[in-house]
Amino acid sequence: MEETLLPMTRKARKSYNALKWVLGILFSGILLLTAISWYLSVKIQPIIKIQLREMVLNATDSLYRIEFSDVSTNFITGSAALNDVSISPDTLIYQKLAALRKAPNNLYQVRLKKLMIKNFHPWRAIWKRKLKIDVLLFDNPEVVMTNRQFDFNESGGKHSDRSPYDYISAYLSELKVKTIDFKNISFKYINKNFPVPEADSVRNLDITLKNWLIDAHSSSDESRLYLLKDIVVKLNDYTYATPDSMYHLKLNQLDFSASSGKLNIRSFSVLPRYSEMKFGAVAGFARDRFHIQMSNMSMEGIDLPLYMRKQELYAKEMEISNGFVEVFNNNELPKKEVLRTGRDPHQLLQKLKSLVTVKQLSLNDVDISYAEFDKDSKQKGKITFEHTSGIITNVTNSPKVKAKYPYLFASLSSYMMGQGKLDINFRFDLEAKDGAFRYSGKLGPMDGRVLNRITKPLGMIEVRSGRVKQLEFDIRANDRLATGKLDFAFNDLSVGILKKDQLQDRLVKQGLISFLANAMVINSDNPNAAGVLVRAPIRYQRVATASFFSFIWRTLFTGIKHSVGVTTEKEQKIKSQIAKFEKMKSDRDKRRAERQRRRARRAMER
Repeated sequence: MEETLLPMTRKARKSYNALKWVLGILFSGILLLTAISWYLSVKIQPIIKIQLREMVLNATDSLYRIEFSDVSTNFITGSAALNDVSISPDTLIYQKLAALRKAPNNLYQVRLKKLMIKNFHPWRAIWKRKLKIDVLLFDNPEVVMTNRQFDFNESGGKHSDRSPYDYISAYLSELKVKTIDFKNISFKYINKNFPVPEADSVRNLDITLKNWLIDAHSSSDESRLYLLKDIVVKLNDYTYATPDSMYHLKLNQLDFSASSGKLNIRSFSVLPRYSEMKFGAVAGFARDRFHIQMSNMSMEGIDLPLYMRKQELYAKEMEISNGFVEVFNNNELPKKEVLRTGRDPHQLLQKLKSLVTVKQLSLNDVDISYAEFDKDSKQKGKITFEHTSGIITNVTNSPKVKAKYPYLFASLSSYMMGQGKLDINFRFDLEAKDGAFRYSGKLGPMDGRVLNRITKPLGMIEVRSGRVKQLEFDIRANDRLATGKLDFAFNDLSVGILKKDQLQDRLVKQGLISFLANAMVINSDNPNAAGVLVRAPIRYQRVATASFFSFIWRTLFTGIKHSVGVTTEKEQKIKSQIAKFEKMKSDRDKRRAERQRRRARRAMER
C-alpha cells in the first residue's frame, strides 16, 4: 500500500512545485507590468499634459484651451482620467478670427470635475500612431454655449484650407472615439444676436456623440456630421416655470437623433398653477387660462447644422397626437383692454425672434374646448371640438420660404360637442400687412339641444328643440373686417329665454318673452315650408380688443342670427311689443292698486 502511494505523492509534489513556479512567474509578470505601467504613467504624464494642451490648441486654431489639475493613466486597463477640467475659448483669438471673418457662430465653455477615458489602446497609439478610445465620459459637466450669428458664415465657404486631420497629423495618423458621453449636463444658452443678450438654461440633459473620426478622409465623408456618425440627445423630466409665475411647462421625455433627423417628445404639458376660478383672481383681470396636454409629439427631417449655426428650426414634418387644449375665462372679473390687432396666429408667427419652418404639421385626435364663467348666470358654459385632426402646411416666418410660398394652409376636421362633424379650411397670407386670411367650412347634422351647454349659461337661451341639418360658410377677413356668406339649414327650432332667479339661485324661463321670440322672431325651419332658404350675407366689423377666435365666432354668429330670424328690425319689433306688454301690465297693476284703495276707504267710512 505504501509502495503504491509513494509514486503518487511524488507526482503530486512535482505538480505542486510546477504550479508554484507558474504562479510565481505570473505574479512576477503582473508586478513587472504594474511597475512598467506605473513607470510609463509617471514618465509619460508630463508628455501627455503637454501634448494634449498642444493638440487642443492646434486642432482649434488656438481658439480653445484645455486646463486640468492632473492626469492619471493605467496602461494595463487602457484607462485615464483628467481632473478639474476646463475647456474655454480665448476671447482675444476669437476677436481676431472675427476680424478675419473666420470666427464660428458658437462658442463653448465646459467645466467638470473629472473626464474619464476608457480603453484608449495605448500600444496601438505608440506603435501605429492611431489613437482609438472606446469611451470619453463627461460626467455632470457645466456647458455654456454663446451664439452670435455672422453674415460671413452664411456663404457656406470654408474658413480654412486645412482639414481637421492636418491639425493632428504631426502626432497621429488617426484619432477615433467610439462614444463621447455627456451625462447630466447643466446647459446654459446665451443669445447675443439682440441688443440685450438673452439666456436660457436646462438641466438633466444627456448628449451622446457616436463614432467621431479624424483621419485623412473623414472630413470628406458625407455620411458624417461634424466628423460624427450620430448625435443623440435625451432630456428627462424637464420643468420650466414661466416668468409670470402662472404656468409650469413640463416635458416628460425628449429623444433626438441627428442621423435620422427625428425628434420625439413622449409627453408635453402646460400646467396652470391655479384653479379655474382662482387663476384670473391672481392675475387681477379676466385672463384666458390655458391647460394643454399632448401625449405624443414628433418632428422629422430636422436640419441640425442650420439650427447649430443660426438657431433656425427647419423640419419637414411635425406630428401632434392624443392630447387636449382647454381654455377658460372668468368674465365676472374686470377685463383688461388689450388691442389684439396684429396678433392673429399667423401674425404672431411672424413676430417670433427665431426663424421657424415646418413644412407639414399633422394633428391627430386632439380635443379642444373653450369655457367661460358668466357674471349674469353665475354658471360655466363650454363648447367643445372633439377628436380634432388635420394637416397644416407651410408653418414659417422665414423670408426665403415666404418669398416662394406666401400662404399657410390648414385643413381640419372635428366633432362639435362630440356630435356634428365640422370640416374647416384656413388660408393665411403670411405677407399681408393687414393680416388677411380666409376660412370656409361645413358643419354636419346634429341635435341643436346639445348647444344648451353653452347657450344657457352664456346667452341665457335654451334650445328647446331643433335639428341642425347643415351649416356652410365662406369668409374673407383681415385685422378690421370680415365679409362673406353663411347658409344655415335647420328644422323645428324653438327656444326659451331665461333669467336668473336670485332667490332660487337658478335659471328660469321667461314665458312671455319666449313666446314672443318663437312667435315673432325665430324661424322654426330653414328652408321654410315653401322651400325658400334664408341666406345670410356677412359683414362684421372687428372689435379691436377681440381675440382671433372671438372674431371668428362673432362673425359666424351674425350669420346664424340672421338665418334663424334675429334681425335688427325684428329685435326692435319685439322690444316694442315687450314694452307694450310691460305698460299694459303696469297699467293693470295701477288699476288693481286703485281699486284696493277705494275698497279700503269705503270700508273705513262704514
